[in-house]
Amino acid sequence: MNITEKILAKHAHKSEVSPGDTIEADIDVAMSHDGTSPPTIKVFEKIADKVWDPEKIVLVFDHNVPANTMGSAQFQQVVREFAKKQDIKNTYIQGEGICHEVLPAMGHVIPSNLIVGADSHTCTYGAFGTFSTGLGATDLAMVYATGKTWFQVPQSYKINVEGSLGENVYSKDVILNIIKELGSYGATYKSLEFHGDTIDNMSVDGRLTMTNMVIECGAKNGIMIPNNATKEYLANRGIKDYEITLPDSDAEYEKIYDFDITDMPPQVACPHNVDNVENIDKVEGKTINQAVLGSCTNGRYEDLEQAAEVLKGHKVHDDVQLLVFPASRKIYQDAIETGVIQVLLDSNAIICNPGCGPCLGAHMGVMTDDMTCISTTNRNFLGRMGSPESYVYLSNPKVVAASSITGEITDPSNI
Repeated sequence: MNITEKILAKHAHKSEVSPGDTIEADIDVAMSHDGTSPPTIKVFEKIADKVWDPEKIVLVFDHNVPANTMGSAQFQQVVREFAKKQDIKNTYIQGEGICHEVLPAMGHVIPSNLIVGADSHTCTYGAFGTFSTGLGATDLAMVYATGKTWFQVPQSYKINVEGSLGENVYSKDVILNIIKELGSYGATYKSLEFHGDTIDNMSVDGRLTMTNMVIECGAKNGIMIPNNATKEYLANRGIKDYEITLPDSDAEYEKIYDFDITDMPPQVACPHNVDNVENIDKVEGKTINQAVLGSCTNGRYEDLEQAAEVLKGHKVHDDVQLLVFPASRKIYQDAIETGVIQVLLDSNAIICNPGCGPCLGAHMGVMTDDMTCISTTNRNFLGRMGSPESYVYLSNPKVVAASSITGEITDPSNI
């Protein structure tokens, strides 16, 4: 068996599973946020009075923080009342950050566990060798009631990535290149298992960026074997007693992909699909008027630091607003202490509170007709950030920073 099959078999109390099997699995951690908790709660209250285990449920406010409408304020009030009634202590509702940063940072993500969440980017936690995936509100309500859910065991793709990252090239470029190859629907309900020297040598921040975006080619989950950086990250949070799940030497995969990224330039996903990816030289010069640095994909300290390296000594273009959303309060604090936030402020960037911000077109950066944004977020669908007459390009933090200086999509090496 491969990694995903082994984890699913263990949680289904089976010695072996195969692709296509339908299983019922025990859940280690379940999560919902301010946008998805209320519909989950509404269904839950029709089927149960008490959650299966309040210690294993995590509630986060991140999508509309602070509340930007009466509706979102009402949603958040529903969640507060539910948390008190059910005695759920793992609540992060004071602006602690984006759920997919907060859960691992606060020690809720452990290798070989099975985690579900009412958010499509719950696949992020696979960077820790965890099986994690998103569920709809109805399915998550059943998890809150029973601690179990069903899966069909997915087929797996083995993704081998070799080579050293070039100048101004990061994990965001690697995953965009992979999505370009597989296509937006090319891995629908597949498990992507990442291997290779590039993955082994990647930082935790970089690995989280990659697993975060596997849903953008339709994958059920993405998963990696924890490397030394991951083990150190876990140890720093007091997590030392865990099992690392390795694939068998004769593990079976439906497909195997090999990528050599040695000479790959920065990548840019063009409107209106994440797989519409070009080398940066193909899109340089495209006028922008908004730039976004942040999100559950690239709002971590490493990302802010990379952008600051480009922005230091420069100003954001007069026709551009650069919006910065640290992924968590801790990252925000660290960036203040090291001077990264000061560099961004000096460039005339707008520093916003930790949260999802404009990524989902909800608030703090919604675009109107004919606006064009370059962003470190994970989706550029039609109307994703507001008007269906606006345009979103996706790239790495340095490209976003460089473009905010010139007012057009720019290779950072030209700054």
